[in-house]
Amino acid sequence: MILLQDIEGLGKKYEIKDVKDGYARNLLLPEKMARAATKQALKWLADQKEVIEKEAEEDLKKAQASASDLDGSELSITVKVGDEGQLFESINSQKIAEKLKEMGFEVKKSQIKLENPIKELGEFPVNIILAHNLEAEIKVIITAEKNNEKEEE
Repeated sequence: MILLQDIEGLGKKYEIKDVKDGYARNLLLPEKMARAATKQALKWLADQKEVIEKEAEEDLKKAQASASDLDGSELSITVKVGDEGQLFESINSQKIAEKLKEMGFEVKKSQIKLENPIKELGEFPVNIILAHNLEAEIKVIITAEKNNEKEEE
């Protein structure tokens, strides 16, 4: 049988597996989880693998371009601070991802490797893990928001 999707305990999509007739007839074929490994199906599988390989190459090129564009970038985030310089909010992966999106980069918060939220002003190096295990390092700069209000005593 040629698996048409990942099946836990059996195999991954597009693998060829030997399965018992009853399992194939009662579950895999009716649920369109697999198809019989005929000559025609094997040719189809070869074509699918070729298409997937080309897509993977294109995806790798896109990820490499994104990594090189992102690597070394500076990301400035302005936040409100208290009288003693403490931040009123911490900067987490979600806020960094949103700011990167504003800059035109599609990065998920799960790709941003930030051990703890940033809770102080300054510059912080942050690693981003992209597709194909490519890595980029950006500099996150946290600055205080300018306060135009008059101080009350």
